[in-house]
Amino acid sequence: MHELSIANRLVEIALEVAENEGAEAIEGVTVRIGALSCVHNRALAFSFDLVTKDTPLEGAELRIIDVPVKVFCVACDREVELPGIQRFRCPLCDTPSGDIRQGRELEIESIEIRDADKATAEP
Repeated sequence: MHELSIANRLVEIALEVAENEGAEAIEGVTVRIGALSCVHNRALAFSFDLVTKDTPLEGAELRIIDVPVKVFCVACDREVELPGIQRFRCPLCDTPSGDIRQGRELEIESIEIRDADKATAEP
């Protein structure tokens, strides 16, 4: 289950950001996960909950944005989204394509922090 190591790395990165920004806590992490990344969303969410326990990320929300596969179709001369990952053929003209343009992503889109200065300044 490599999702556990991915969750650990997300926590490490988020903690670095929190420290650099002087954040009181981290409220959420948003990640973009491509359909071809071999990451299972539920396993990652479960792992994230496990590794955030007793850290400044405990209770933080993990938001996952699913990124579909897009390929470039030479015949149509455009990027097209595939309906699934079983057939790498243009859904418009049925031309095979291995020119993957999107769908391998595994990246942090944002880290939502609670600013310590703002938290103490609010009534």
